[in-house]
Amino acid sequence: MTLIRTVAPAVEPVTLVDAKSHLRISHTSEDALMSGLIRAAREDVERTTGMALIDQTWRLVLDRWPADNFVMLTRHPVRQVISVTTFGSEGEASVVNPGDYQLDTLSRPARIHFERAPQRLRTMNGVEIDFRTGFGEAGTDVPDLLKRAMLLLVAHCYEFRSSFGPVDQPVSYPGGYDRLLSGYRARRL
Repeated sequence: MTLIRTVAPAVEPVTLVDAKSHLRISHTSEDALMSGLIRAAREDVERTTGMALIDQTWRLVLDRWPADNFVMLTRHPVRQVISVTTFGSEGEASVVNPGDYQLDTLSRPARIHFERAPQRLRTMNGVEIDFRTGFGEAGTDVPDLLKRAMLLLVAHCYEFRSSFGPVDQPVSYPGGYDRLLSGYRARRL
């Protein structure tokens, strides 16, 4: 199972203006640094929670068809399955009819149930599922606690940046960061 982001988010949930206001910064000399910290904070929040904050497209690649005809989509929230493509033993692609599967977006992780399994698949990477996930196209669609967690992390990384650049962040986590994200983490039994 491989999960690949095929279309990155077009915007960040927290704007440069929001982050600078949060930090009470009025100059523009570190705008590039701040933009990098915002991107790093979003990626960290997404990794920690298993979510996609802003709309983006992912591809799940499977080697074999699931025995129970259920596939779990581990990015949350799933908004739409764009396509399901299977590859036969000779490499021929076949798009699965949307009427042959049902998407459950209420569960976490979201799941797809297929009515029937396809005939022979190629040995590796025989199934590709493209799906769209995220809270929406704009930062206003993202829950406030997730944006607050991002701002907290941006401020922390900005304050402790002397030895580390934006790509090295986060070097540590601020107090309260985990508490802000706790309600959004995927629970495991």
